[in-house]
Amino acid sequence: MQTPEKTEQIRQTHASLILAVVQTIHNQELKPRLDVVLQQSEQNGWHALVNVINKIVAGSREDSLLNGLDDEDTVIVDSILRGLKDPETLPKAEQTGDATQAAPMLARLINEARRGDHNALSMLGTMAEQMSRAGGDMASLSAVIKNMIDGERNLDKLCTRMGPQGESLITQILSELARLDTH
Repeated sequence: MQTPEKTEQIRQTHASLILAVVQTIHNQELKPRLDVVLQQSEQNGWHALVNVINKIVAGSREDSLLNGLDDEDTVIVDSILRGLKDPETLPKAEQTGDATQAAPMLARLINEARRGDHNALSMLGTMAEQMSRAGGDMASLSAVIKNMIDGERNLDKLCTRMGPQGESLITQILSELARLDTH
């Protein structure tokens, strides 16, 4: 069962995809750009999600589209379907989530991925892709997420290309991981 916080985090993580699908449905000239995104998503193993999104773009709106999807895909598809009915429910593109929750949320996902949770690993992969496109400290953070999943906890090794803000975030993530490891 998803918590409201985790559902909202998924919505914000995938806001650009959700918005791109809804915008494409309203403006078919955007379809080539969406097709590129969907092709990349399919190459990353999101076959079921891409299949359902293609059905939505083709006009399907049934609730049965949610059947058989994992939790993360269900949140994404539900957000698209609700956004088509009521645009006010769509995630906002400019929202980046609560910065005070970034370290604990990332630490939880890293901890879950380290323990073999496929959904957590998938979310981290998607987040890392978005971070790498953002550049700066976010790109540097995306480059060390796998190291943290693999157990790296040396602050100096993880922060070699980080500025002060990035180093602070990694310090917070490591602190939260240490707390999770003791429980």
